[in-house]
Amino acid sequence: MAVLCQVCGAANREDDELCRRCQHKLLVVSGPYADEEVVEEDEVEGLSLDEHLLERISALEESVKRTTETVRQLLAAVHRQEQTLLVKQAGFAALRELLEAQGTVEHQAWSDLWELRMDAQLLALEKRERFAAVRERVAALHRGGQERAFAERLAEADQAFAAFEVERAIAALEQAFHLDPANYELACFLGETRFNEGDSDLALEYFRRVLETRPEHFEALVYGGVLLHEAGQVERAEELLKRAVRLFPDELLPSFSLGALHASTGNLTKAVAYLERAIEVEALPQGLYLLGNCYYEMGRTRDAVARLEQAVKADPGFEEAWSVLGLAYLDRKWRRKALDAFRQALRLNPRKLQYQDLVRSLSRGGAPALPPVAAAAQRWAGKAEEHEARGDTRRAAAAYRKALDADPDNPTLLLSLALACLPLERDQEIETLTRRVLELAPGEMVEATAYAALSEALRGQGKFREGNRLGRRLLAESPSPFTQTVACYEMAYNLAEMEEDLDEALALARRSLELAPEELKPFPLAALGWVHYKRREYDEAIEYLARSTALGPSAASLTHLGLALLASGNEEQARRVLAEARGLGARGGGLEALMMERMRDSGRLLERAARGRASGASKEEAGG
Repeated sequence: MAVLCQVCGAANREDDELCRRCQHKLLVVSGPYADEEVVEEDEVEGLSLDEHLLERISALEESVKRTTETVRQLLAAVHRQEQTLLVKQAGFAALRELLEAQGTVEHQAWSDLWELRMDAQLLALEKRERFAAVRERVAALHRGGQERAFAERLAEADQAFAAFEVERAIAALEQAFHLDPANYELACFLGETRFNEGDSDLALEYFRRVLETRPEHFEALVYGGVLLHEAGQVERAEELLKRAVRLFPDELLPSFSLGALHASTGNLTKAVAYLERAIEVEALPQGLYLLGNCYYEMGRTRDAVARLEQAVKADPGFEEAWSVLGLAYLDRKWRRKALDAFRQALRLNPRKLQYQDLVRSLSRGGAPALPPVAAAAQRWAGKAEEHEARGDTRRAAAAYRKALDADPDNPTLLLSLALACLPLERDQEIETLTRRVLELAPGEMVEATAYAALSEALRGQGKFREGNRLGRRLLAESPSPFTQTVACYEMAYNLAEMEEDLDEALALARRSLELAPEELKPFPLAALGWVHYKRREYDEAIEYLARSTALGPSAASLTHLGLALLASGNEEQARRVLAEARGLGARGGGLEALMMERMRDSGRLLERAARGRASGASKEEAGG
């Protein structure tokens, strides 16, 4: 049956949605009765092929014209929105300047609070979007009555997420879970949330509940395996991860996590097999680094170099990969390449080479340097220390924040959180925390420690001169040898990093050494050696750095000593010293930290989980 266009009257086939001539949608149609003879359009119209093509081109031009107009309108709307945002931003800036001029607020305090609120809202937005993605499944899985109470808890969580009140939302969802303990989707969401907050015990309990209901659940198998490994239950962790590899052979996370588990237990052959499988799925820098590290430990330096070079090519900021690559280069007698690799590693992360050791020395000195933690905060502080021992500073920082909720003005917790933030490069947060410590006036040793942390944060932002201004103020305000030692030590490091006035840096380092109490001697010695290294006086650098490591070896002084030895041409001794520095710096937890870092990539994880569920469903259907 022919269908006539309501616009141009052209005849169309019955199954056409758009008119063949004018391309308008066929909304109002009419045509001959079924018993009438259907006449083709070309016969009715008598159009030639050229005319038909011209009509088609005209229709396409009209369609493009309408699309162009729509895009133009959208761009105009975006420009209006941009102007509105600029006006509002100018208003906020004017308000801030007015309040600063009246002395009501400080510029730094305003900026810090703004950044913290922005981070909190972005995190809340991420959690809200994640919950929105699973909410319908959570509601559909509800069983066992109390539908109204369950729905009310979900609605309360929705409202709390909309208001960026994450804690209230999670509390409502936990109440909902108590009403429906078999709801595995809700348990999985709560497990992921507690995992990211650093509460491993509660996260593991949620994933255990998921596996009771769904033994083949992708996220629960992988998260559960990683958390059990972290808790020291290696056999159970290996069982879950092997099951995940068997069920989801084309997924990255199970093979990567199982390879890291075997690497951490010293089973390098199995680790290599699983890590090679993981990088076939996706050649992530973390997987390439772990694989290269395993090859290096096995003595296969050629393979180690190949994988580590791939890792730093994929992520030029991967400091650990540069360090191991430098050692592999040394084993192959490539001195210049090794020196370049170690310098690159040092350039990427200079801060961790001395600050952590300084704080530990200050905290265990003869005087009670750091105040005790309140009983209400001790549980979270203990968890944070456990995470630090495994090298997982991100979760350590999250646990310290929980501890600060219970004891908000404790200098010990504030300094500990600042320390955890250093490798995470959260310089603004470090600056805020250390300034809070200084405002509390907790005593000379704590204030000096806070200054050291603040100096590190400023150095991480390239604010060397501002750090030295603080140091000079500290020298003027405090006659204490302890405080002056720290100030001179930090200022010497700043000048050495700037490489501008190395004579003054040398004088400050010598003064720091003269003033230093016995427990701080290793640090000015290391600073003095580093300044000599920057002056290319390698023999003197080796002498002072060797004295520093003799008093107390640290990753800082050993790394600097290794670089000085390498620069002076003593390759064999440099290799031994740098290998020792790597052993101290790893603290036994680097592999677990890498596993945790991969697990936090929630976007990729969810994408893989969705594919995994689809794959599992297909297998069930095929099996049925």
